[in-house]
Amino acid sequence: MIETLTTHQDLTATLATQLIDQALAAGATDAEVILYEGDEFEALVRKGEVERLKESGSRAAGLRVFLGARAASTSTSDLSPAGIEQLVSGAMSLVRITSEDPFAGLPERGEFGSISGDLDLFYEDVYSLPAAERIEYARRTEAAAMAVDARIQNSGGGSFDAATGRKIQANSRGFVGESRGSSCSIAAQPIAQSPDGGMQRDYWYSSQRSLHLLDSPEEVGREAARRTLRRLGARRVATQRVPLVFAPEVAKSILGAILAAVNGNAVYRSSSFLAGKLGETVGGSNLTVIDDGTMVGGFGSGPFDGEGLPTRRKVVLDGGLLSSYLLNTYAARKLGLQSTGNASRGLAGSPGIGAGNFYLQPGTKTPEEILAEIPSGLYVTELIGHGVNIVTGDYSHGASGLWIENGELTYPVEEITVAGNLKEMLHNVSSVGSDLIFRGAMACPTLCIEGMTIAGE
Repeated sequence: MIETLTTHQDLTATLATQLIDQALAAGATDAEVILYEGDEFEALVRKGEVERLKESGSRAAGLRVFLGARAASTSTSDLSPAGIEQLVSGAMSLVRITSEDPFAGLPERGEFGSISGDLDLFYEDVYSLPAAERIEYARRTEAAAMAVDARIQNSGGGSFDAATGRKIQANSRGFVGESRGSSCSIAAQPIAQSPDGGMQRDYWYSSQRSLHLLDSPEEVGREAARRTLRRLGARRVATQRVPLVFAPEVAKSILGAILAAVNGNAVYRSSSFLAGKLGETVGGSNLTVIDDGTMVGGFGSGPFDGEGLPTRRKVVLDGGLLSSYLLNTYAARKLGLQSTGNASRGLAGSPGIGAGNFYLQPGTKTPEEILAEIPSGLYVTELIGHGVNIVTGDYSHGASGLWIENGELTYPVEEITVAGNLKEMLHNVSSVGSDLIFRGAMACPTLCIEGMTIAGE
């Protein structure tokens, strides 16, 4: 007998399996369910006054059904019996009119699983403070930035954000899994003005899974101020080819381009410059890129992926050798390979492909040692726009930073473009820094790349 979901029950694995039973009873040959509930808090304080305050919660269900080689999905936030009935009937109506796809379908039964052990992803303390104290965190962060220097008289604000989420995932092939996560962050964005009226802004932040792991508001505010003040008096430089040193927060753009290029969806469509390169050397021997969904406390960690396969650690670039793409089941079938446990899943739609904790393995040199080796070049602190063509590898961004002269940072630079091609850039990384710090799911240390072009005056 099929039991009906009620609006008064909590989201549980039992509810997920009931929904699967309803889909199968309606004619589906396979079904997959996602149940999600979460809440979030956001406070933005500008010049000491609350400018934005948001607190919300959500509960929703997503259903993907299969009818042979046909697939369709629906989602709803209405978990009443009528809402659930509409969810199932809507999915079944859609699946009957979709085209057949021989590569569609759930993974095989023997592939499902969840890694054991506590990944340390959830802390209740992100909501341990009353709302007034969370707002005070934002206010303290902004105040610390504005107190550093008289040239800082304005602000884009100080913020405090927190969120928790819980997901239950199940399918008709026997998989049931649950995961929980939390996060919190503080940030400041001061605005500085020079005597000639020139204005600059920058920011800094701290983000963690637990409140007690955050940097203090005062530390974050002071660092945001330091980064803003060093931009005052920026100028352009002449067009030239020099070494570029990418600060960690912007070096992630290069890592992000690699991530996009090893995405199995781009690979099977031949829309990646790394398509067909598996097993070939595509970068320097100092480049080892790792994707790890099993890191304790990692922002990209989880016990299972969006299809119910256990997450894992994999080496994507091994000393410059392309050793793995990132694949979900669909892309793997298209390429004749196996899923790497990188399926990502929202409530509706087919699974995508996402990374776990994606990072470049650090080197041995400090950022100071890398800078000291450069007679003339640019330390890049900001990239502007989306300037990467994953098909060709062309890389071009508006940029700003600090000019390097005789191994020292001298004056700020802006209104320039930095350009190259990833096929060459990955071979021209001359130094990899030792300063790998995770502030999110992607992290990269300082990088020095030779032979790139600055387009300026």
